[in-house]
Amino acid sequence: MTQQHEGAVLELDLGPIAHGGFCVARSEGRVVFVRGGLPGEKVRARVLDDSKASHWFAATREVLVADEHRVDPVCPVAGVCGGCDFQHVQIDFQRELKRRVVAEQLQRIAGIDWEGAVEPADADEDGLGWRTRMHYRTRDGVPALRAFRSHDLVAVPAEGCPISHPSGRAAARDAAAGAEEVQVVVSGTGADRTRVSVLADGVLVEGPATVTESCGPLQWKVDAGGFWQVHPRAAKVLTAAVLDGLQPRQGEKALDLYCGVGLFAGVLARAGARVEGVEISRRAVTLARRNVTGRFIVGRTERSMRQLSSRADLVVLDPPRKGAGRKVVAEILTRRPRAVAHVACDPASLARDLSLFAEGGYRPASIRAFDLFPMTHHVECVAILVPATED
Repeated sequence: MTQQHEGAVLELDLGPIAHGGFCVARSEGRVVFVRGGLPGEKVRARVLDDSKASHWFAATREVLVADEHRVDPVCPVAGVCGGCDFQHVQIDFQRELKRRVVAEQLQRIAGIDWEGAVEPADADEDGLGWRTRMHYRTRDGVPALRAFRSHDLVAVPAEGCPISHPSGRAAARDAAAGAEEVQVVVSGTGADRTRVSVLADGVLVEGPATVTESCGPLQWKVDAGGFWQVHPRAAKVLTAAVLDGLQPRQGEKALDLYCGVGLFAGVLARAGARVEGVEISRRAVTLARRNVTGRFIVGRTERSMRQLSSRADLVVLDPPRKGAGRKVVAEILTRRPRAVAHVACDPASLARDLSLFAEGGYRPASIRAFDLFPMTHHVECVAILVPATED
């Protein structure tokens, strides 16, 4: 592996946005994925990774010709920290860039022409202060995050990470003084998010070990260190999209795959469905059984689906970033549900899964995208799939 170009500064004309938050440029015929730029800009960028012969990664260091949507980042370490990709981009245009990525991935991988928009979680959102769950390393006794494509640590500003929920910033500073790793969870019901739980090196040092999260009239118990959507409005936005797409009917059988503590199972049960779920985390399943009336099993989804009912009217799946894959999709198809809701945090894996569903005779009736991770390149999608023979 050659390192002779790492650290070199290149003058580049930036092309289209690509998956991962990069702009695509070329240098002497080689593709360079550039962080911190905007399509159409001319920049000087430092090469960060030249380990691949076909493409390099670089980060913008100087903007020579700026796009009109460029703004000054709120955070002084935004260009170095790996947490935010788009602090230099006006918030509405961040969503436009994400829209382009979703459309490109769906068309290129799945052959789907998508003309939707990336919807904000809140129309008045400025993209800051939303992240209710933060995982820090520490550097010199202060909270820190990984640098982009590096194991180096970048200390967050003294006033806290700007995208972290304000209620947890002081607790993060306090815990970091005596720990190497800190998790901060801000929880509460509705707009009242003032309860803070802190784990320092895996040990609870502040707040409840089990927190309460809500969505409308429903509540779920979640381990402080367990999984729950990090945006305060994410649960409401996603469950509304799933319910609107599936239109559950009284008495229908519904499967919740990768169910966690039962978020989607809970709203489906409230709508009258009989629910079953599967989740790899034993603790999450224990909580799901407390949170929701239904049947929940522990195991890897791809290995455990045959323990679930052999027929289902509805299926919800919220897989990890890599997607569901062929085995899970095949198991869903054997049940011939009347509708499937695929909740995806990665447009490329969503497109791959949609291609697999298409092979089995299911097409997307709708695909919606949501900006639940402002200032980052991440985007959440909800695809509703139905048998292709339906009008």
